Amino acid sequence: MVKAVIFDFDGTLADTLPVCFYAFQAVFKEFDNLEISSEKIKSMFGPSETGIIRENLLNQNFDEAIEIYYEKYLEQPQGLVSNNEEIINLLKHLKREGYKVGIVTGKARRSLDISLDCLGMKDFFDVMISGDDVTQPKPHPEGINKVLAQLNIQNNEAVFLGDSDADIQAGKQANVYTIGVQWLPNYQTFEFSIEPDQIFRSVKDFIQSLNERKLY
Repeated sequence: MVKAVIFDFDGTLADTLPVCFYAFQAVFKEFDNLEISSEKIKSMFGPSETGIIRENLLNQNFDEAIEIYYEKYLEQPQGLVSNNEEIINLLKHLKREGYKVGIVTGKARRSLDISLDCLGMKDFFDVMISGDDVTQPKPHPEGINKVLAQLNIQNNEAVFLGDSDADIQAGKQANVYTIGVQWLPNYQTFEFSIEPDQIFRSVKDFIQSLNERKLY
């Protein structure tokens, strides 16, 4: 029986990937004078934003670069991040039905909090594990295991939803039911190399399967 629904964030709960790309591209242009593609940035994903900058920026002025990243992220250019009513309704439904709801994301806590505030989502989650809260990012299962422990939920009582191979691999290693989602305009993985237990391309279909107990 499903008692907890755990989500990745970028590309799963919010269409924030474009603003992440925008902020990283601004940083690499300003500090390394490099034009980098969205695909190149995707290949860096795993650590938090601060970790990505420290591991990949040639210029050693990391602290200033990190501040510029957040400055650009906070600009929230029009059209890059928008409130998704369908996702909000999904979260309301889960809370109304008594599910525990969690987040496991590689985002730093600072950018996660910014995003949740902007999108009106901050009050829906029982547990949030950010990239700052783990020593081993996805695809390692540390973050998911921390959520399970904090919720006092067994792995066979949870599902984990994500839009990347790293999400699915982390879920598999945590022995939870894995769901690949492709329901936002921008998501990381077009074809999963590690097959999720299920794939959903609409929020409506996921809610219906959850209501009809068709996830296991």
